[in-house]
Amino acid sequence: MGYPPHLVAPMAAELEDAGFTSLKSVEEVDNVLREGEGTTLLMVNSVCGCAAGAARPGVIHSLTHSVKPDKTVTVFAGVDMDATQRARQYLLPYPPSSPAVALFKDGQLVHMIERHHIEGRSAAMIAANLMAAYEEFCKTVPSN
Repeated sequence: MGYPPHLVAPMAAELEDAGFTSLKSVEEVDNVLREGEGTTLLMVNSVCGCAAGAARPGVIHSLTHSVKPDKTVTVFAGVDMDATQRARQYLLPYPPSSPAVALFKDGQLVHMIERHHIEGRSAAMIAANLMAAYEEFCKTVPSN
């Protein structure tokens, strides 16, 4: 069944207003995560308190960094069930977790923040973790 749209709309809008594309179908998830070129940040959004207090604000703040992913996308656990289930297939071997944040480079999962890495941490800590991952995986190397 899922959460009522009026309840989750502001939570989805928080990420969309920051430039995230909401993926609502299996096809949309596959089109983005199967592409395999560049870097993509995926947030599995959630209605829980740690999503509101740390995950969403931390992820949004991380995008103020000078180095950032090429694409930012989100699925909403408990809302877009099929899209979330498909996204979680790309996150294997990690178990289902929401909220969660994943960074892909050239179609490969290279960095994962699970719910247990979010709970009890501040938005600033989440942002710093992601910024370090952007430094490692999102920088383009000049070709000679």
